[in-house]
Amino acid sequence: MVRQHGHTPSTLFDSTTNHHHPPNHNTMSGKVSGKSKSGKAAGGGGDGKAQSRSSKAGLQFPVGRIHRLLKKGNYAQRVGAGAPVYLAAVLEYLAAEILELAGNAARDNKKHRIVPRHLQLAIRNDEELGKLLGSVVISQGGVVPHIDAALLPTSTGKKGKASQEA
Repeated sequence: MVRQHGHTPSTLFDSTTNHHHPPNHNTMSGKVSGKSKSGKAAGGGGDGKAQSRSSKAGLQFPVGRIHRLLKKGNYAQRVGAGAPVYLAAVLEYLAAEILELAGNAARDNKKHRIVPRHLQLAIRNDEELGKLLGSVVISQGGVVPHIDAALLPTSTGKKGKASQEA
C-alpha cells in the first residue's frame, strides 16, 4: 500500500461503511478553500451597506445620474462602466477650479458670496478657462475691465517738465 498525504491506508478507509474518505485538511467548518466570495458577503463593504459609485470613486458628482443621462441622450448605442466615472471626475474638477477662482475674485472684492460677476471675472481672467468657455455668455456677468494701451494718455518727459515750469 502507498501512503498518501501522510495518512496510512487504514485512516482513509472507513471500515464500518466500506467507503473511502479523502482526508479533510480544511478546518473552516466545511468551506472549500481557494474560493473567495464577492460582493456584500465578502465583508469588504463593512456591514453590508450599499455604496454608491460616486463614493467608490471618491467623487461628489453623481456617477449614476451621469450614466443614466449618457444612456438616455443617445450619444452611443452602449455606454461603458468607466465612462460616467471619468466624465463625473472631469466635471467635478472643472467645477472646483471655477469655484476656487470665483471665490478668490469674491474675496478680492471683499465679498462673502459668489455672484455671476465673480464667475465672469474668474473665467475671463484665466487663459485656459477663457479659451474653453470663450463662447459662453454669463448672465449678469458684466464685462472684464480692459483699456487698450493706445487709448491711455502717454506721459513724455517734455510735457511733464513743461507743466512743472509753467
